[in-house]
This record gives sequence, C-alpha cells and structure tokens, in this order.
Amino acid sequence: MELTIVGCSGSVPGPDSPASSYLLTASDGTRDWRMLLDLGSGAFGALQRHIDPDTLDAVVLSHLHPDHCLDLTALKVWRSHGPGGSGADLPVYGPTGAAERMARANGVDKPSPMSGMTFRTLSDGQAFTLGPFGITPYRVRHPVTTFGLRVEADGAVFAYTGDTDTCPGLVPLMAGADLVLAEAAFVEGRDTARGLHLTGRRAAEAVVEAEERGPVGRLLLTHLPPWTPPEVVLGEAREIWDGPTEVVRPGETYRVEPTNGTRGAARVP
Repeated sequence: MELTIVGCSGSVPGPDSPASSYLLTASDGTRDWRMLLDLGSGAFGALQRHIDPDTLDAVVLSHLHPDHCLDLTALKVWRSHGPGGSGADLPVYGPTGAAERMARANGVDKPSPMSGMTFRTLSDGQAFTLGPFGITPYRVRHPVTTFGLRVEADGAVFAYTGDTDTCPGLVPLMAGADLVLAEAAFVEGRDTARGLHLTGRRAAEAVVEAEERGPVGRLLLTHLPPWTPPEVVLGEAREIWDGPTEVVRPGETYRVEPTNGTRGAARVP
C-alpha cells in the first residue's frame, strides 16, 4: 500500500499546499486500486499531478467541512465533461448528509445533484471493503460528524485521524497501525479551544495510549494551517513519543508495509 500526500494544509489552502487530500494505492493482484481520502479546497488540481482522475475507484470523506470535501465538485465536472466521460458511478463514502451537502456546494440558485456519483454513508465501527482495501471508520471529536479511517491492505495498517481532538475513538483507530497520519492543527498554549483539533503533543499522546493495544510504526503529522510553524508541532510530538515522527509535505509518497512491531516506514524517493 502506498500513501501519497496530495494536499495537507489545515483549514485553508496554503501557499505551498492545497487543503487535505490523501491518495492510497494498493494492488489486488490483478490491478492497482486507487482510493482518495478527502478532497479539500484546491486539491483536485494537485491530484492530476499524480494520477488520471478517471482511474479513481472511490472517494472517502472524513467529514463535510470545505477543506476536506469541496473539490469533489471539481471532480464531478471532470467526470461529466472530461476526456474520459462519466463511466460508471463513482462510490463516495461520507457522513450522513454528504450527497445533499455536495449538491448545495455544486449549485448556485439551488442544489445541483452530483450526478455520476453514488453516495454511501459511513457508520462508526462498521467496516467495508473496496478491492484490496478494508476500511473501518471510527467516530472522532469535531464540531460536525467526523470519522477517522483505519485502512488495511496487504497485511499493513494505515490510520488517518481526520479532524479531531483527543477522544476514545483514536485508540482503536491507531492501535497496531504501521503508519498513523494525524492532524495537528493546534499549538499548545496558543490554541485553547477544545473539541476541534489535536496539537502535536496530543497527537503523540494518542499514539502512546494506542500502543498499549499494539505498537505503532510511524507518526506523520498533517493539517497544519499556513500560520503554524511545522518545527513547533514536530517538537511537541517528539517530546511525548520517541518513535519516528515527521510533518508531511505535499507530493511525498510513503510505503505502508507491515512493521512487525518495529518502528519505521519507507518514504518513496
């Protein structure tokens, strides 16, 4: 399984990155499958640097804030008018109300349905499969319904927090994961509101708690807004967890492989 960072800027697109979007690729032995986790503001343009959008097999939306879902409308235009034609409906998984939310974003005078896409509802703890991927959503803590996503393929486990503050759902989400991608939009002492986002420290604390159930191989921090210095967030995390930790950048790709209890994951050159 490979993870490609399409966009990682938090809350808004930044000068060097679109908002949140992460591409997972894995083979079923016959062909490669491509699943997109979130498609936030500005991310559809960057996605085209990595794949032909017509080759996507599904999109999974962690929640319905614009920085995680808005460019689904651009994908809809591509599928309706682009060179590949619409083809079969694209599965889009998301919280309850995703189809209506995106129809409102796609319309001007009134909602314009997202034709060519079939919307399916995520439920806490209810796993589903897509080709080689096994996906389990876990409800996390954010002002709107939000899910962390645990993805398994080829014996490897990837965990993506979505947007969240500290909450019980992070433990089963992260436990035993070979690679954890955790949002860390807030900074300790600067951002005092709770129930919105993790800090680097709280992301690392969640990993430490999850490791009581199974070792974590690597921690990647994401969703930093443009006004947050990456070195501050990284320093917070490294004070708490001594495993390999870094802040992601757009365009990077990581192999997600079974770590067998050891810490580490390979970045693709």
